[in-house]
Amino acid sequence: MTNTKPVTLGPPDVQLAGDLAIPAGAFGMVLFAHGSGSSRHSPRQKAVASELNERGLGTLLFDLLTDEEEDIEARTGSRDFRFDITLLSERLTEALDWLASTEETSGLPVGLFGASTGAAAALRTAVRRPDRARAVVCRGGRVDLAQETLERISAPVLLIAGSADAPIVRISHEAARRIRAPHQVYIVLGATHLFMEPGALDEVARVSGEWFERYLSA
Repeated sequence: MTNTKPVTLGPPDVQLAGDLAIPAGAFGMVLFAHGSGSSRHSPRQKAVASELNERGLGTLLFDLLTDEEEDIEARTGSRDFRFDITLLSERLTEALDWLASTEETSGLPVGLFGASTGAAAALRTAVRRPDRARAVVCRGGRVDLAQETLERISAPVLLIAGSADAPIVRISHEAARRIRAPHQVYIVLGATHLFMEPGALDEVARVSGEWFERYLSA
């Protein structure tokens, strides 16, 4: 059984909504960083989170942008907030610190799951908190937006790309050549950037779960 509840993160002037799910007997937590134009309600993120919950991992999905910031982008057509990797990584780091200070989760090792631009934020957060981020999974990750972290990261990194998403396949292999920590590039055959093809997201969830089981249960 998984206990799920809404939570609010961030200082009083930056309220970020989240969904915290902790299965009975959880052995670890996974903190999600969604990609540009997405939110904690992303069906892809929720599908992966559900698989992780089934494996005994708790999950925290939260909105990296405030409602006001979302409104500004909607009115102006800008993408300034969602591509501000510094801002996103700061908020992801705050969420990681929140997990460490919350009674329900403080004793659990934490992994980071980043999609698209969220992958860059996850890498930066792992470098900023090497004592707390135990593993990282990047799905369709724009890891090129955090190149300064690649040689510094100590957490094991799994880079997942769809074989039909040539730019991310290239970016992932280029990043792998610079990562000194344990790492792997995993290609989902026939998948495009959003992994909408039949079975593609299930494969993402499976290999992500195996990666987190390997490094969070050790």
